Amino acid sequence: MNTNTSNHPQRILFLHPNFPAQFRHLASVLGQDSSYQVVFATKRQEGTIPGVSKVIYEPSRTAAPQTHHYVRNLENAVLTGQAVYRVAEQLKSQGFVPDIVYGHSGWGPTLFMKEVFPKAELLCFFEWFYHARGSDADFDPNEPLNADDMCRIHIKNSPILLDLYHCDRGLSPTHWQRQQFPPEFHSKISVCHDGVDTNFFQPNPEAKLVLPRINLDLSHVSELVTYVARGMEPYRGFPQFMEAVSLIQQLRPNCHVVVVGEDRVAYGKQLPEGQSYKQLMLDKLDLDLSRLHFTGLLPYNEYLQVLQASSAHIYLTRPFVLSWSMLEAMSAGCLLIAANTPPVLEVIKDGKNGILVDFFNPEQIAEKVNLALEKPKDMMSIRNAARKTVVKNYDLATLLPQHLDWMLGKKNALNSLGFGKR
Repeated sequence: MNTNTSNHPQRILFLHPNFPAQFRHLASVLGQDSSYQVVFATKRQEGTIPGVSKVIYEPSRTAAPQTHHYVRNLENAVLTGQAVYRVAEQLKSQGFVPDIVYGHSGWGPTLFMKEVFPKAELLCFFEWFYHARGSDADFDPNEPLNADDMCRIHIKNSPILLDLYHCDRGLSPTHWQRQQFPPEFHSKISVCHDGVDTNFFQPNPEAKLVLPRINLDLSHVSELVTYVARGMEPYRGFPQFMEAVSLIQQLRPNCHVVVVGEDRVAYGKQLPEGQSYKQLMLDKLDLDLSRLHFTGLLPYNEYLQVLQASSAHIYLTRPFVLSWSMLEAMSAGCLLIAANTPPVLEVIKDGKNGILVDFFNPEQIAEKVNLALEKPKDMMSIRNAARKTVVKNYDLATLLPQHLDWMLGKKNALNSLGFGKR
């Protein structure tokens, strides 16, 4: 059944500097349905989605060096907004006027959409609202904030606040993330996670890790500890993880550790030029490098093998955006050993579907890993419960139709797009 009763297909414009990011599944489904005409404006050249027209925007410059450092983020957002405005005007001249504009808030692509498309419904994906106190910024007592930091963080929300005011509706992926936004805007923000493909991220109890592409063969290994993050950085507890690894290696002489991710900082402060947290920790700690493996970023099929072969999966995060990787690991049946921070506590009950540890306590992390490796059969109920949690609350097959319903504002979107059956 076609949900569109007008003479032309319903027109959707996605806005995100990355492609396809959080909108991958939405754009893929809508692009395959003739009832919808889908355009995706992005800065990223790579990648295509069948049925989705991709347009590139490029800011004319970046924030000027003389701009006050509190407002450089806002200036960059305005420059991005201008670039998207120019692309939107081109689309309009070609006859594409969207019914719905759905963009990621913060970088600025959504800022001027109401000016160029005043009749379009503006939807925003609200991932994070910044606070100087009580969340990520002041979490580490060894990194105290000064007055300059607090004022800069306060101003960093400027483009997000403009979006909160102008948008028709917004969405956050978790309740914890929605909670960060000002209470007076909560009525505008729904909660729906992007979803995990639980059919892909399935357990395989017989899995052994062999990745010929990077010449990694751990098929002989019976104890495998895993860690996954976009970057190796304090926001995801990389220094504490590495300290725990040095202890785990002493406790478990046959244990191997696999680290998936890039040697970079995705979130938080950079080290001085030329330094990385990976090298910092390798220089600081006494480690058996023959049992410590850095894979870099992996394609999904290899990443899945890492999770399926894992004996214990360590996930550490500051009070910040919840990583997709934590839920993907749970879906693959990993034994999750995770920091007891608020984004994790929304999902994990200690001893039920995961094991909680103190973010700042490498000794406790190592102790819990040692216990898990000592008694693997006792951990099976926790592994099974972890997968059940994701299947019940974060399954893509359930959440994608809900996300579509919310986005399209139509309760029958579920059936019209063929998601009525599992």
